Amino acid sequence: MKVHLIVVGRVRGVLRTAVEHYEERAGHYWRLEVVEVEAGAPGRAPEPERVREAEGERIRSRLPAHAPLWVLTREGKAWSSERWARELGAKALHGAPGPAILVGGAFGIADALVKEAERRVSLGPVTLPHEMARLVLAEQLYRAGTIQRNEPYHKGRGE
Repeated sequence: MKVHLIVVGRVRGVLRTAVEHYEERAGHYWRLEVVEVEAGAPGRAPEPERVREAEGERIRSRLPAHAPLWVLTREGKAWSSERWARELGAKALHGAPGPAILVGGAFGIADALVKEAERRVSLGPVTLPHEMARLVLAEQLYRAGTIQRNEPYHKGRGE
């Protein structure tokens, strides 16, 4: 099953190697396609709403046609690692299209995209920079794959 990661901005600096590492590992379990869209909006000091809308237009143009949209948002439901495995595994088992998982930029995700999402997922109650959110997501995708195959990486006790 193909999992699409649609992310705002690129990862730079010290997190780059870690993100690449976990995205590569996750790619052993899911056909992973990462699409990076440009962050920001034209202008010197754009308003957050304007930035979200501009990024939203770029995101929309890159969304796969039949993939269900899952967005990472503070207002979403926090999923355990087991839930990630269950949700992804169910789609794979039933031959459903893999999700397009959206990681927004500094000001979040356009409201219209959040409203359209099949799933709204939170990585927890803290606010993370998009680079850190991408790292955590990549690790959870990798972990979900190991849980699905009953491999020893995951040491959790379940939900």
